[in-house]
Amino acid sequence: MSATSLFILNAILAMMMFGIALSLTPADFRRIVKKPLGPVVGLCAQFVLLPALTCLLIFLIPIPADVALGLLLVSCCPGGSFSNLMTYLSRGNTALSVSMTGVASLLACVLTPLNFMFYGALNPRTRELLSSISVSVSDMLLIVALVLAIPLMLGLACAQRFPEFARKSEPFFRFISLFTLFGFVLIALGMNWQTFLSGASIFLLAVVAHNALALTIGWISARLLQLPVADRRAITLEVGLQNSGLGLGIIFTFFSDLTSMAIIAAAWGIWHLISGISLSFFWQGLDRRGAKRQSSAKQYSYES
Repeated sequence: MSATSLFILNAILAMMMFGIALSLTPADFRRIVKKPLGPVVGLCAQFVLLPALTCLLIFLIPIPADVALGLLLVSCCPGGSFSNLMTYLSRGNTALSVSMTGVASLLACVLTPLNFMFYGALNPRTRELLSSISVSVSDMLLIVALVLAIPLMLGLACAQRFPEFARKSEPFFRFISLFTLFGFVLIALGMNWQTFLSGASIFLLAVVAHNALALTIGWISARLLQLPVADRRAITLEVGLQNSGLGLGIIFTFFSDLTSMAIIAAAWGIWHLISGISLSFFWQGLDRRGAKRQSSAKQYSYES
């Protein structure tokens, strides 16, 4: 991609991060201090378990190095704002989801580049590929700071200084975030369409399996610690619905020649929307059936 195109893409990504920060308040961060168990479980699942297990799987399964790097990069990204919407529709703990998104986005400024380079260096195949591209941790930290950390800080400051503007404009920025994600996905697939068609089965299988792994890690982590159902749903969606837009931004900047890597991140961007909506509908169905059983039980008890 040209330098101008990269600048535009990264500027749009920065605007996405600014919009996410507009929905955050000091109460979201105080909530984590008061009740840290849920957020800590979710963040550990997101930044420790998911990248580590992804690294293990790409070591055990002989997949192409650029596909492995794509999966690894997505696993190192934070959750996106789409997880907040899906948590709300799933009757999960939306406040927890929003708090985790804010903290995860801040932590990702450091952890996303460090995790990616660390785990990428553990696998001989991905290490060789990274060495051939000569991407340094400092380079990735710089670009993530420019498109993630600085816009987030500016958005937090704007929300504090101009709360009315933040409240009114937050829906617009949420729409822009989803629109931008689709834009990134279409660009990535459009640039690599023939490659995608030739290896569609591998790409789709890898993405679907990896997303299922992410959702499962989130659910099991919360279940093992016996968190409430609403918290489990929030953590599951936060871990399973990654900010693949950030991943695509990094790929376009540093790995533009690795077509399979871009396809993986783009396919993730599409599939995690499908899996998130499907899971939300599934949980809504469970709630309706549970409510019917309770209603029937109460009616039977009354009649008896």
